[in-house]
Amino acid sequence: MDPPNYNFSLDGLKPFYPGQKYADLSKTKLGKGELYTQNGKYIVYKYKITRTRYKFTLFIQVNKEDEIVDFYALLPSYFLHDVFHQSLINRFGKQNTYKKNEGNAVYIWNKPKNLTSKIIYSGTCTVTCFPLFISFVSLKELKNQKSFKSILDVASAGSLFNL
Repeated sequence: MDPPNYNFSLDGLKPFYPGQKYADLSKTKLGKGELYTQNGKYIVYKYKITRTRYKFTLFIQVNKEDEIVDFYALLPSYFLHDVFHQSLINRFGKQNTYKKNEGNAVYIWNKPKNLTSKIIYSGTCTVTCFPLFISFVSLKELKNQKSFKSILDVASAGSLFNL
């Protein structure tokens, strides 16, 4: 039997990678997304990604230069962690940091191959192990800590999402 995420490809996330132009994303079949919130010089858009075998919500943050600076995707709980994590390793190499607290794990790629962003992935285990989220954050924006907060930071503080 194939795992539920057997046909998921990380290539499907490429249009949302930091550094891409939002205007280019708006011209694709993904469209403009739903305006979620605006904070100073950053705008957050919400996308519902729907495919035959999976659905998930993805948030992107865009700066004044119309550049995507980060994204945060809430992954389906029926995806298998082992399959998803291995696909990340195959694409970006082994993570730099791994932290585990009880059944929850966080994997961080500080400077993944061929990207100018940081990747943070989290999974958890109950009866089976499954992914929770993945986040890509622009390294350039992370240097500008005074005015930039990643979607993950805001979500962790509990002030952005009411899901």
